[in-house]
Amino acid sequence: MLTSTLIVIALTFALAGFVKGVIGLGLPTISMGLLALVMPTPQAAAVLVVPSIITNFWQMFDGPALREITRRLWPMLAGICIGTWSAAGMMTSAPSSASKVVLGLCIAGYGLLGLSAVRFHVTPAVERWLAFPVGLATGLLAAGTGVFVIPSVPYLQALEMGRDRLVQALAISFTVSTLALVGNLVYGNVFSLEVAGLSAFALIPALAGMAIGQFARTRLSEAAFRRVFFVSLVALGTYIAWRAVG
Repeated sequence: MLTSTLIVIALTFALAGFVKGVIGLGLPTISMGLLALVMPTPQAAAVLVVPSIITNFWQMFDGPALREITRRLWPMLAGICIGTWSAAGMMTSAPSSASKVVLGLCIAGYGLLGLSAVRFHVTPAVERWLAFPVGLATGLLAAGTGVFVIPSVPYLQALEMGRDRLVQALAISFTVSTLALVGNLVYGNVFSLEVAGLSAFALIPALAGMAIGQFARTRLSEAAFRRVFFVSLVALGTYIAWRAVG
């Protein structure tokens, strides 16, 4: 059982790290989606903790404007923390099937949004009042599913801050989201010593996959890779929700 679990974790995080290395995101979404097929959502979220924090730290400090972006995003980051902590216990108290249905719908919805031609634009005036509600909604969904890409990722993309700053902003958002979620997992007695060990183990294939992905970025068509990525998310999310309902 332990050997098969380690193999699943290694393959999952190698793939998720590779995708993150190529396009700058995708590690929590892919890893949560795949792990949710073989384990309960709270345990999958707990295994995600160490790889998510370390890989996002890597991108967060590798960017050009950490202080500037953090100062700009603080209302959204505050909303993420408040939303996550206000719903502490949601993931562990909700029926496993219900949690997986919501998880699947979030993943599929994110994939559909990525495939669509819809592009949002947030002006500075709108940003001032929209940032906190976006963070709050992201935190609430993260507390229930372990996935923190909706609506924060579309919102950050709508700020149109440039590729390098966007990658760094995503890393900041994901780091804060993960740290906030850790509090909920500890509160729910999910992040045990054994799970922490599995999470630390998952860091090795995640970093390896990320390094390979960054190397492959210059040799792959990012547009084509993104299409495959989002189509895969739609399929994976739909399957998770269908399986949970069935």
